[in-house]
This record gives sequence, structure tokens and C-alpha cells, in this order.
Amino acid sequence: MIYWFTGQPGHGKTTLAKALIAHLRAQGTEPFHVDGDDLRALTANADYSRAGREANIRRAQTIAHYLQNQGRTVVVSLVAPYRDIREELKANAEVTEVYVHTTEKRGREDRHATDYEAPLENFIDIDTTGRSEEDSLKELLDRL
Repeated sequence: MIYWFTGQPGHGKTTLAKALIAHLRAQGTEPFHVDGDDLRALTANADYSRAGREANIRRAQTIAHYLQNQGRTVVVSLVAPYRDIREELKANAEVTEVYVHTTEKRGREDRHATDYEAPLENFIDIDTTGRSEEDSLKELLDRL
């Protein structure tokens, strides 16, 4: 399974992804985490234009799909603002898309993708506004 966390920067994607990873480890699964910020640092991609974002998304998808084909559970936390690219992966792999969002200001608004497209179908919606990490994880697990 690929768990794909999407949403704007600072909305809780990586925090919730890491909480899910801890839960999965406690259940005896050793998931692999692909984080958008880590991937950008590794590939020296500081390009936040559409082309730069698409390159980062495609790299993450390639890694996730490869690991899934090797029998690994993969947790991805990435802005991935373009719905069509996320839907393409969902059509070609076993993916649970988790849309993480908030109305709170959390200090990363300068990195927001102005052209972000929220998912429309086949996803889990997690609103982290005013909620603890534990409450958000519980909601996610209940919905999985």
C-alpha cells in the first residue's frame, strides 16, 4: 500500500505521516517514508514553479511505486498540488490518498501552492484545525 498525504505546507502532512509510520511499526510493518522536503534536499530541487513541483512529484511517485512493487508499505508526505498527477498514480498503484488541511496559520504560507487542487474523489479528508496529532491519527485509522 502507498499512503499518499497531500495538502499545503504546514497543514500537518508530515506530522500525520510520521504518526501513521509509528503506528504501522507498532503493528509489525516497516514502512518507507518519502518526504517532499527531504526529496527536494536530496535532489537539490529548489524550484517551486509548476515544472519543479511536477519533477518532485514524479520522483516521489517513481520511488513509491518501485517500493510498492518490492512489497513495501510506503508513506509519502508531499504537497503534490496537481490532482491529475495524483489521480494518475492512483490509477496505476494501490494508493490511499489522505488530504490534510487546516484553516490555521502555521508559518509556512509563503510555500503554499496557489494552484493547489484538492482531491475530489477516492480520498480521506483530515482537517487538522484545532486538533491534536493523536486525534488526527485516530480519525485516520478509523477511516482506513
